[in-house]
Amino acid sequence: MCTQLFDPKVDYIFKNIFGSEKHPNILISFLNACIKSKSPITEVKIKNTEITKEYIEESFSRLDVLATTQNGEVINIEMQRADEKNMIKRSLYYWSKIFAGEYKVKGKYSSLPRTICINVLDFKLLEEEKFHNVYILKNKENNNMLTDVMEMHFVEIPKMKEIDQDDMLSLWTAFLNDPNNEKIVELEAKYDALHEAKIELARLSRDPKEAELYRMRENAINERRNFFLETFENGREDRDTEIVLNMLGEGLDEGMISKLTKIDIIKIKEIREKYKS
Repeated sequence: MCTQLFDPKVDYIFKNIFGSEKHPNILISFLNACIKSKSPITEVKIKNTEITKEYIEESFSRLDVLATTQNGEVINIEMQRADEKNMIKRSLYYWSKIFAGEYKVKGKYSSLPRTICINVLDFKLLEEEKFHNVYILKNKENNNMLTDVMEMHFVEIPKMKEIDQDDMLSLWTAFLNDPNNEKIVELEAKYDALHEAKIELARLSRDPKEAELYRMRENAINERRNFFLETFENGREDRDTEIVLNMLGEGLDEGMISKLTKIDIIKIKEIREKYKS
């Protein structure tokens, strides 16, 4: 009987695979595939290895991967499944916290390390066609780089349509999307790190204790998602009400308001009835 594999996009599983001290080659392979540096990463030290039960149950906790490389770079990886409408500013905030935190360790601005944030997203965020996009600090007019200490990656899983077997990041993205993908299964033997990740995922998926933690984390994530959906819906209701009342106040009829705003005319009538003086 085949084991039903856990979804590697669940942050708890992602962290156990890519942020495990027992499997550094997995993280090294992923980072080299993503960053594509002229000086490949050969060693990593994972800084946040502990995952407590409180983290698992807390819907607002972050189970990301934070590591340093032999080149002195600091790299943060976050796996995000739901679009909470704040990803870009959120990533900038995380980068700034990590970068500022390094000052406390180094004590000198000149010693601050290159800091890279990699956001792996299970939704479409950017108005870019490619599934992997990199942002750095450059001169707006002549494109000259200001510094390489800041680098931000966005890997949007849904945008990758076809697997490119010559691009390791394409393979890792396909693995995250569906570890049972026929092409991934076919190529596992060719890439040791990919094979190692699949074995570790299978091990986690067979372990009853891990299954319980996985279920708890899924529940916490669903609670978080529902919270943001409700908040978004309530915010949209407030905005719709404000728009309708303002337009009614300007003397527009219900049909015209519906045409201009795309708000259902029944909802407009309900708002008018509710707030009529």
